[in-house]
Amino acid sequence: MTTGVFIDGAAGTTGLEIAARLAGRSEFSLITLPDDRRKDARARAEALNDADVVILCLPDDAAREAVGLIANDRTRVIDASTAHRVAEGWTYGFPEVIGRDAVAAARRIANPGCYPTGFIGLLAPLVRAGLLPVAWPYSCNAVSGYSGGGKALIERFAQEPDIAWRGYALEFGHKHVPEMQVYAHLAIAPLFSPAVVAAYRGMVVEVPLALSIIPGAPSPATLRQALATFYAGSPVVTVAAEGAAGGEILMREHAPAWDGLRLHVIASPDGSQARLVAELDNLGKGASGAAVQCLNLISGLPETAGLAL
Repeated sequence: MTTGVFIDGAAGTTGLEIAARLAGRSEFSLITLPDDRRKDARARAEALNDADVVILCLPDDAAREAVGLIANDRTRVIDASTAHRVAEGWTYGFPEVIGRDAVAAARRIANPGCYPTGFIGLLAPLVRAGLLPVAWPYSCNAVSGYSGGGKALIERFAQEPDIAWRGYALEFGHKHVPEMQVYAHLAIAPLFSPAVVAAYRGMVVEVPLALSIIPGAPSPATLRQALATFYAGSPVVTVAAEGAAGGEILMREHAPAWDGLRLHVIASPDGSQARLVAELDNLGKGASGAAVQCLNLISGLPETAGLAL
């Protein structure tokens, strides 16, 4: 028996990437709408209610509207928008942090944001274990491939080929900050500085730590070991055994799709400072790969089926 899947917003960047990961998989049958009916409310409502699983790749308001069109208690939802990430009744779709069983049993799953995946993946295990404080003014510096901005930003980079780096959200209030704070168990919202660079896909997220002034902070080696223990056995998340090779981490302009998450703890020679760094694909574990991982879990399938690892 196959699982019927409807990707609402299938023509967008995230939807296309999800469809590519499901192509050729006999466990799923895709419910599709012709182009002239994709925005027809009646056709969408029918598809939303016919599906066993709906994956929403829509703007926030449209995602909320789509959920409201589901008139049964059978259809399960994976929402790739920001709309439900801290909403009551929704399970955060980060199996390694929230728990695979919790995700597998969920009826409503909110796909994590790309930047928060790196930030939470680094900090949540360490704060939860009491190795880093809950009440601390953490900062997060991050760069992403421009595909994370969807079609509009992809077009802007095509029209402005001389732009190599674009810093944004400089006036604060980025929509990812609430989930970063909630799921990293923080009392203080992090200072978040995102940017996009002239690479199609990829992401590097960094949390700098002045360990010498953090009360009770452990050594970088202890932080690294704690992350390695927390993610031991994960087929998706890996922890580097040492600092970055050659003191560098690279993003490639034409990197292939990748659904993993690689974490680093990079220490100063005297151990007084550390950089927590996450590498991921903003379209992979940061979006479409994460949605497919959750789809696999709620379907009772191996979580890495169809993923590029």
